[in-house]
Amino acid sequence: MLLKDITALRGPSGWEDEARNAIRKEAEEILTGREGRVYGDTMGNLYAYRKGTEAHAPHVMLAAHMDEVGFIIRFAGEDGLLRFDCVGGVDPRCVVSKRVFVGEKAVPGVIGVKAIHLMSAADRKKAPDYDNIFIDIGAKSKEEAEKLCPPGSYATFESEYREFGDGFVKAKALDDRAGCMILLDVLKNSDYAGDITCVFTVQEEVGLRGARVAARRVKPDKAIILDTTTANDMGMVDSHKQVTRCGDGPALTFMDRRAIIPQKMRDLAMDAAKKRDIPVQQKRGNSGGTDAGEIHLTGEGVECLVIVIPCRYCHSGVSVCKLSDIEHAKRLTFAVLEEM
Repeated sequence: MLLKDITALRGPSGWEDEARNAIRKEAEEILTGREGRVYGDTMGNLYAYRKGTEAHAPHVMLAAHMDEVGFIIRFAGEDGLLRFDCVGGVDPRCVVSKRVFVGEKAVPGVIGVKAIHLMSAADRKKAPDYDNIFIDIGAKSKEEAEKLCPPGSYATFESEYREFGDGFVKAKALDDRAGCMILLDVLKNSDYAGDITCVFTVQEEVGLRGARVAARRVKPDKAIILDTTTANDMGMVDSHKQVTRCGDGPALTFMDRRAIIPQKMRDLAMDAAKKRDIPVQQKRGNSGGTDAGEIHLTGEGVECLVIVIPCRYCHSGVSVCKLSDIEHAKRLTFAVLEEM
């Protein structure tokens, strides 16, 4: 599946149906004629299991979350404007004037706020919050708005996939459809001799909820988690504060707020990258978390490796990654499996 196609799929946390259905179809086609199966669970996680040829090789779980950040409708006002809240960590400062699709029928809308020339001096000095912004779908009344977009409907950014500049790409949901795309490639092309279970998890953006269920079901020996991370590499940021840099390859996480990655797993990845001349960097920051936060606590413990792709403007409709970093993250994943 192409990155353009997989990022276009709608799938905010708790409403991943469109993304899941498309990924399921792709995984089933890949496994046609091979020993394995594709299945789901009550949380909505999607599993693609491929049986290996070596019984004693570790069973490896590869995880990438298919949910994206988005919004959920709370109610419509008498003026027909939709009041909403975020699903996942979306800074309200980056949503004003953005276009969205709302509900199952993808009703087009625009996120609005009171015009600046109507704001008080005090209002101009503070960032808007979700109580003071709204989605305008052009409805003339509460009844019309809630008929089109009833409370509980989800909204997602409307954002065109576009490659630009020196090998960059802009799209919504690069976090973490880039990782999902890599998992599908592993399922199809990896020569790893052991059992592989690729898990496309749900509700990562609201607390790693899908991973908690998935890891307990798979019971893997080892796990590789593919995700994105902040690339705080803009020119006005001091170099020592740049978490990762776009173009320097995927990053290895040594610690975040949910997990500490074993040194031997990071050493394995670094050695694999060095042998194959794959650029790799260390993540210089410990904020956030990935599905490893739940996976590593499963059973008697699971050794995890976290490979992250630098991403600018994450959790917005205009996330930016470098295509070479995504390709090198894929190569590193294959290399780690070969070393295992």
